Amino acid sequence: MASIANDPGGRRRIQFVDTDGKRRPIRLGSMSLRKAEGIARHVEELLIAKRSGQPLESRTAAWLGDIGDDLHAKLAAVGLVAPRNATPTVALGPFLNEYIAGRIDVKSSTTRHLHDARKNLIAFFGADKALADISPGDADEFRRSLLRELGENTVRRRCGRAKQFFRAALRKRLIRENPFADMKGCSVQANRARDYFVTREEAARVLEACPDAEWRLIFALSRFGGLRCPSEHLGLRWGDVDWERNRMRIRSPKTEHFEGRDSRVIPIFPELRPYLEQAWDAAGEGTEFLITRYRSATANLRTQLERIIARAGLTPWPKLFQNLRATRETELAQAFPLHVVCNWIGNSQRVAAKHYLQVTDDHFREAVWPAADPAKPTDEAAQNAAQHAHAGTGGEPQALPDSHEKSPEFPGNASLCEVVHKCLVTPTGLEPVLPA
Repeated sequence: MASIANDPGGRRRIQFVDTDGKRRPIRLGSMSLRKAEGIARHVEELLIAKRSGQPLESRTAAWLGDIGDDLHAKLAAVGLVAPRNATPTVALGPFLNEYIAGRIDVKSSTTRHLHDARKNLIAFFGADKALADISPGDADEFRRSLLRELGENTVRRRCGRAKQFFRAALRKRLIRENPFADMKGCSVQANRARDYFVTREEAARVLEACPDAEWRLIFALSRFGGLRCPSEHLGLRWGDVDWERNRMRIRSPKTEHFEGRDSRVIPIFPELRPYLEQAWDAAGEGTEFLITRYRSATANLRTQLERIIARAGLTPWPKLFQNLRATRETELAQAFPLHVVCNWIGNSQRVAAKHYLQVTDDHFREAVWPAADPAKPTDEAAQNAAQHAHAGTGGEPQALPDSHEKSPEFPGNASLCEVVHKCLVTPTGLEPVLPA
């Protein structure tokens, strides 16, 4: 039985008889009687467990894990608990350096992102700040400081990386809690304000402004193949192109760490084929890769594409390559089942819906002007009036040309597919036309 004794100055002391028959004190210092009584009840449970050799009750075990080091040390001094292992003091800077250096399993782009988050943490906390001294409140202040300088999605990525760093420290038992553990909003949100549908007319102008066959192929692979640029473009080999079956294998560095997703097979779409053929004709004997001139790490494709778009007399769209990829997925989704489209594009239906698929002016025009409506505008000017309209997507794809046939030199106005409901029913209906 544990009892409470009062010492001068309002200090409390718990006394109990240990298993060896000796009376032992636990000096609590100044605190309320109610709080001292709560501690005394847990001391009795600890003493019962020590005498019986049975596990602690869950309530006392949880309490023991939550108390501070000072009280825990007093309990250990009288033999009621084992001493806590002292948590080593590790500074933020050295830990982050060691963690990043040890992540040899990630790609160079991921390493760059880790370094970006490291710079932010060091700039805010300092390299010598002890990991254990960073609290959840400090983590909140870190996030607010980033929001003053960076965009919302960038802040989300950086805080996600910070959560990753401290989770690793927690697993190494360098800290007792992850200060970022409860932080919400550490994953990227879709920013639909930066959506842009690149029309075929715009694509035609950009292709005409491209300086050579390889740049035309880079653009066509993005706009008509839906490839990720530059990683999937640079991985393409001529051995991946199956001319006879009108298919090509796309190697995907982004998803290769997922089982069975190191590559995918897509059709050689009619719009894409001419640019493949041009590049094939220009390739030298024994050339391995489709893209050869722009493989250098110093080749900034984004900056070059901005110049090409400006040369075409257009304003660069918000996300140069991602908008091209999203445009193609939106087109294909109107002609094929979504699971097929996602298999070709290399993403999930959830990701497609959240980040890629768009509502275009064509969708509104098709809703307002049903296919069988004789009043529906048919002239080309009306069809291209909408700012973000795109040409001819619908039900059935065009038949792919035989491997030996050449497609038209420029497919900018060729549609992926003809809208089936436009050709099934004539304006005169299903009955034969009777003579007047």
